[in-house]
Amino acid sequence: MSLWLLNHFGTFVLSVLMVGVIVGAAVAGSIAARRRYPHLAQGEHNEMVGVVLGMFGAIYGIILAFVVVTLWTQLDHTQSVVAAEATDLAVVVRSSRAFPPAEQAAVDRAVGTYVHSVVEVQWPLMRDGSPDYSATSRNVEAIYDALQSYEPVTERQQAFYEEAVSHLNDAVGQRRERINLATTRLPTLLELLVFGGALVIVALTFLFGLRSLRMQLLFVGSVATLIGFSLLLVLVLDRPFAGELSVTPGVYKEAALAKFWPDGDGAVANGR
Repeated sequence: MSLWLLNHFGTFVLSVLMVGVIVGAAVAGSIAARRRYPHLAQGEHNEMVGVVLGMFGAIYGIILAFVVVTLWTQLDHTQSVVAAEATDLAVVVRSSRAFPPAEQAAVDRAVGTYVHSVVEVQWPLMRDGSPDYSATSRNVEAIYDALQSYEPVTERQQAFYEEAVSHLNDAVGQRRERINLATTRLPTLLELLVFGGALVIVALTFLFGLRSLRMQLLFVGSVATLIGFSLLLVLVLDRPFAGELSVTPGVYKEAALAKFWPDGDGAVANGR
């Protein structure tokens, strides 16, 4: 459900929908509780409700802060992993410039095919939460084949060959971690704590009575708005490859990898 929302609506639309629904439900619930129990408006239980609300609010705030920091760290780490993979591939391309023309062209062709597969095939799968290792497995093997078919002759070629192989191995490791991160999401227990806690906090505000209905709704609406934006933040950060705040594949089209794209500095080497 969260993936569908992130992939079909922008952040602004999601904020309006989520916050609007939560605030609307909170206001409606407060009015219903006030009509069902008119004596709540007298504020007879405000002292007790205030203590409970403060206690629950503090606990919920700690949980929410932990979740948001964890998700933000995960998003930042995902960006670093993607950038590292692209950088390693770029080093492979640069190192292959020391090879003879035929071998260099073979490496370029293999790397170009791989980055196109990552962006055009694997990225949509990660965005949908169903990444597939096999989507680029043959492309990875093709890069290895291109390097293994070449035998360096000079010391200079040997040095750059070892550099290319080393960074290709690193890129493969980053690839595996990137695909694993595409399936990582908030544990079910934490989801229950975050969304269930929000429900409890909003429901508790119904019991805090104020004589003025307008002030009562303003109080409930303010709390619900804060809760709504907090849940929105959790929603958009939980999926690093979906939504407007997601990690993009732009790094696979930059620097030495730019020549593999139509608007790059060279011909498109996508193996087609």
